[in-house]
Amino acid sequence: MKKVLVVDDSPVVRSFHTNILRMSGFKADGACDGIEALEKSLTTPYHLILCDINMPNMDGITFIKRYREQDEHAPIIILTTQEDAIHKEKGYKAGANLYLVKPVKPNNLILHIQLLLGSEIET
Repeated sequence: MKKVLVVDDSPVVRSFHTNILRMSGFKADGACDGIEALEKSLTTPYHLILCDINMPNMDGITFIKRYREQDEHAPIIILTTQEDAIHKEKGYKAGANLYLVKPVKPNNLILHIQLLLGSEIET
């Protein structure tokens, strides 16, 4: 089963995305900021990361840069309300594979994840 980490400071958004992932056959964990996400990623190898940008303690861009120091391969999708080109550029330079603006329809999110993982969901 593919493991996905959802990094978002909003408990509602984090729960919404982890539930979508679980209903689609993924194992999904949540983290409230970049610090918690880094801690979890040290003990659990994730196949993909969904990450917001604006979070307290450690923002998404900083998290992605730090995460890329330990894992260069797991795809990272930035999922944020920030639509401007500056944030997109920072996200891609930090190491994100895809930049999506909230809200994203659940079926589109799952499709993007499947495309980045390069296979159908394992059960």
